[in-house]
Amino acid sequence: MSRLSRLLAAGLAASCGLVPLPSRAAQEPPLSALTLTGPERTLFSATRDACDGADVPDAPARAFRDASGRIALYGLHYRNRALRGPDLDHLRIDCRVVLDSGEKPDPALYDDRSWITATWTEDGERVAALLHHEYQANTHPGRCRSKVYMECWYNTVTAAFSRDGGVSFTRATPPAVVAGAPFRQEEGQGRHRGFFNPSNIVGEGRFRYVFASTTGWDRPGSDQEPGVCLFRSERPEDPGSWRAWTGTGFTAAFPDPYRKAARLADTCKPVGPFPAPVGAVVRHRGTGIWIAVFMAAAGGQFSESGFYWSTSRDLLNWDVPRLLLAGATLYDDPCKAKGPLTGRLIAYPSLLDGQAEGRNFDDVGEAAILTFATLRLEGCSITSDRDLVRRPVAIKVWP
Repeated sequence: MSRLSRLLAAGLAASCGLVPLPSRAAQEPPLSALTLTGPERTLFSATRDACDGADVPDAPARAFRDASGRIALYGLHYRNRALRGPDLDHLRIDCRVVLDSGEKPDPALYDDRSWITATWTEDGERVAALLHHEYQANTHPGRCRSKVYMECWYNTVTAAFSRDGGVSFTRATPPAVVAGAPFRQEEGQGRHRGFFNPSNIVGEGRFRYVFASTTGWDRPGSDQEPGVCLFRSERPEDPGSWRAWTGTGFTAAFPDPYRKAARLADTCKPVGPFPAPVGAVVRHRGTGIWIAVFMAAAGGQFSESGFYWSTSRDLLNWDVPRLLLAGATLYDDPCKAKGPLTGRLIAYPSLLDGQAEGRNFDDVGEAAILTFATLRLEGCSITSDRDLVRRPVAIKVWP
């Protein structure tokens, strides 16, 4: 997903609840401060720790505690494996493949290349997962009029499920689509299309929430603006239950276009200051405030490239982004990458608190760990020499 995220951001930047919102939504967003308080430490090195060449950090870190109290963390490649251990300080790769990618040419099967990008569990045994699924039509003869990845790329958020604490995941038959474009992969070729890069799943009361990005589409009567959509469900184990915010309620559905043709496609109302996918969102335990981290390239409201954070009371209204870590990201031209991390790019930020009260690490206290990937450059090329690293962060919120 390295190339994926960089291109997705470029596309978004270029174009850029049935229940009423509570009254607090109209209030000003809270003030907050996130401060890096320590040096970088390597959690996983592809050149040192990989089981095979598929093990490279390629997505934001997602973690949960299984039924025994041990941690499973995902964030590698489309041959999905987990890092496991008793706590966030002692994680090691488990070489068992928990979900493989079939690289199948039939787009209706949704089994080309899939990344586990969100998980949710109530008991540590039954685990719902959201997948970032890429159909790379350029790799399948006759499926795209171009040979260029970007021009043939069709993306969908799909689902998988585990009944053994994340040791293995299975897909439903027929495939379970959480969010798909209202057209099939051959339509609109020439650019990347669909829904991309789910954030982690967070809980509030009986609801579960997740962010997903879209590059949008133009269709008579239902144009979709590009941006980041907020989805909600009471049953994350049911892929068909997710609905996106429309501006008045959580009512927009984006079903499988290979099985249900929509006469007038639903649309969501993008939220937040996010120029591209949300890396992670967590709730601050002391105040109940939401904190999101994401990456951005320099330009517009972003003074320089790097990781940014923003805060919100309701997941819909967000404050002005602030810089957390400067550095060239996947959204920058690697030929021109500059910054404090010479020869490397940074990508896929996430926040994890080892003292999280929730099994799904969707809350943080006064301190947390910024986890992210560093990617070594060779000239203008992004290599597979990547590390998953961590840095401690102090958190202060004035509600």
